Order: sequence, then C-alpha cells, then structure tokens
Amino acid sequence: MAKKIPTRLYLDEEEIPKSWYNLRSDMVSKPDPILHPGTLKSATAADLEAVFCKECVKQELDETNRLIPIPEGLQEFYRAYRPAPLIRAYFLEKALGTPAEIYYKHEGTNTSGSHKLNSAAAQAFYAKAEGLTSLTTETGAGQWGSAMAMACAYYGLDLTVYMVKVSSEQKPYRKALIETYGANLIPSPSNTTESGRKILEQNPNTGGSLGCAISEAIETSVKTDKCRYVLGSVLNHVLLHQSIIGQEARAALEKYGVTPDIIIGCAGGGSNLGGLIAPFMGDKIKGKSKTRFIAVEPASCPSFTRGRYAYDFGDTAKTTPLLRMYTLGSGFMPSANHAGGLRYHGMNPILSKLYKDGYLEARSAVQTDVFDAAVKFAKIEGILPAPESSHAIKAAIDEALECKRTGEKKVILFGLTGTGYFDMSAYMSYNAKTMSDSIPTDADLEKGFASIPEIPQNK
Repeated sequence: MAKKIPTRLYLDEEEIPKSWYNLRSDMVSKPDPILHPGTLKSATAADLEAVFCKECVKQELDETNRLIPIPEGLQEFYRAYRPAPLIRAYFLEKALGTPAEIYYKHEGTNTSGSHKLNSAAAQAFYAKAEGLTSLTTETGAGQWGSAMAMACAYYGLDLTVYMVKVSSEQKPYRKALIETYGANLIPSPSNTTESGRKILEQNPNTGGSLGCAISEAIETSVKTDKCRYVLGSVLNHVLLHQSIIGQEARAALEKYGVTPDIIIGCAGGGSNLGGLIAPFMGDKIKGKSKTRFIAVEPASCPSFTRGRYAYDFGDTAKTTPLLRMYTLGSGFMPSANHAGGLRYHGMNPILSKLYKDGYLEARSAVQTDVFDAAVKFAKIEGILPAPESSHAIKAAIDEALECKRTGEKKVILFGLTGTGYFDMSAYMSYNAKTMSDSIPTDADLEKGFASIPEIPQNK
C-alpha cells in the first residue's frame, strides 16, 4: 500500500547529503572549456586562482568526479538550516481544480531568505581554510549578499559587497541585513573602483547591472592582500554546491514513491535551477527518465529565449575569463525589473549546453504576470515568494492548468528559491497598479550583442 503523502515531506538530519553531485561527470557532451581572455586557450587552475579560492577552482574544472565530498566543518553549518522542506501544495491544487500533483522545494527558511547560503557557506569555508582574510562579491536582489555576509560572519572573514544600485534603492532592508552581519555594502557602479568610475563616465544615470558589480568586486579583490572574489551563480562550482537542493528533493520524493514529470526553476545565472534539476537531469541523460525541465526567465532579461550561444565575458569591464553560454552581451543593461536576482546577461555554461542540446526547455514571463502568480500563491499557500521564485510559480500554475484542460495527472516540482519579505516595494508597486512591463526590442538586444567579443570561437 502506497504511503499517504503528507503536506511536508521532511528528511531526517542524517539524510542530508554528504556529497555534492557533479552533473558534468554524466554529461555525454560536455560544456566548452573556460578560455583565458588574453590567449584564448583553455584557462588553467593557475589562471583562475588569481581571482577565486583554490578549492573552488579545482571544483570548477572537475568534469570527471561524480561525487564531491562535503567537508565535515561545512556539514556542521548545513545542519543549522538543512534539510529544507519539500511541500505538497494541496491548497494550490484544490484552488486550481487540477488533477496535477504540485510540490515545491522551499529554500527560504534561513535568515538570508534563499538557497544562496548553500554556496556562500561553502566558499567562505574554503576561503578560511586557505588562509584568506577577506572576500569581495556582487549582489543583485541582495539574497546572495545576505547569504555571503552570514557565511563570512560565521567563518570570521571580512566582506565587501557591491550591490546593483537600483536594487539597493529598491531594497534598503537588504542593505541593513548585510551590514548587520558586518559586511561593507557599496551601491554599484561606484566611484570606489576604476571600472566603476569608467562606467559612470559613460552612463552617469545608470541603475547598474550584475556585470558592473562583478567588475568592481573583482578589481577590489585583486588589489587586496589575502582576498579573493566569490560568485553566487553562473560558475560551475556554484551549481555543484546547489546540487544539495535536488538531492534532498529526490530523496524526499523517493520516500513516497513519487517521480516528477515536470521540474521548473527560475533562471538568472542558473544556480538554483541547476541545483534543483541536477540529479534528475543525470537520470534523464542516462535514459532513466523522461522528465521535462523548464527554465523561466524574465522577459526583460531573456538570455535563454533571445540570447546568443557564444563565448562572452562575465562582467561589464571585460576582465573575467570567457564562458561559452547563452548571453545578451556583457554590455547589456537590463531594465529595473523587480526580480533583481535574475537580471544577469548570461547563463551558466552547463545549463546553456543542456538547453542547446535539447535537454532543457526555456520560456520567459513579463513582470505583471509573474506578480499575479506570486500574489495568488501567497493567498493560497501562505508564503510570500521572492519575485525571482515567482517566475517558477507562474510556470507551475500554467502547467497545472494545462493538466486540468487535458485531464492528465502529472507530477510538477518547482523551486521556491526564496521569500519576498525584503521585496515589499515591489509588492507595493503591484498593489498600487504602478508596476509596468519592460521587454527589450531587437534594437536593444543588438546593442548588447555588439559587446560579445569577436573571436574565432564565436564564428
């Protein structure tokens, strides 16, 4: 007899994964290598260690080891807030009148309010073990900056956070949280770095972008002794750390004999999406499942659905290694969409390769439709979702309503990556009906595409 599925599918503490899952080890067609921007040859560990922590570089370049052990000292930190709950959305199913089963992995139960702490803690742990004394980073919506501030406070590291200017203006309480944990927050672009000053000279009224903030954070890190730069998405080692999400989700579902037909995640740089789908995608690559995977991005920053698959820089100042990814160009300046964590010009190389090879679907959504779904979810399920997470909620509702139309009973899993309690200005705008949608024109996109480097690998 099948077990009755509870509303909350908890794992026990001892069931927290002890290793991360490296999806690349099971990919038949691997992502293209990272390139050194000067030589256009594959970047070496020595090249990357000038910017990143050594252990993170090792993980970034690892395509063979399937499981990467999580250090005991980090497992101890994870036990403070993991395992994260997997929730059966019975109320949402009933309200929609759908035969579909809907589940969501809730990653917003820690103080940072999101999944970001999974990688922030790992990177801070490795930095401390390496003997570093400080770190720099960027943040968009502020979730990554909050998580990194928490992790650095725990491991005794100084932190400087460059926050996208428009997000720092929209979310003053994120700034307060980050500073409460002892980090120094600087709205970006700023006059504190050469790259920031150059960007302001060219566009003094810019609201900034993640690309701008990355440029400033990297510049500061390379000029500071015993300091490295840490990144909250896009790079492969970040997706590796986030694989704990998907592993927990699969373990909880397997307890009750549940297999997802559709898995949905919001997509900015790719960290939460990649972490959620990783073990399930590994099964699909090996022919063990027919699960559909759907990435949902903002129509205002459509790297998957309207971007180009090319080698590009990760930052506006063009100082990073070159990544082969779906990109709008490092010079693309997104509109001031409230889903700040999804305002990045490019997508993780692993996810980009999976999308190109047909393993992953992608769609975009406009801001007002996303907030319609967010408010519906909040009223029915009782959790106020982050704007980023609400992209996945919208797609999950759409798929559930399609099941209602066809009468098919499908199992839908989506990632609730974070809570929206620091996003009240966005909800105020929605409630006041002053929220608008912004979709870049083809001409807008061409300006960004013009910044993609003209190199032989892109021809």
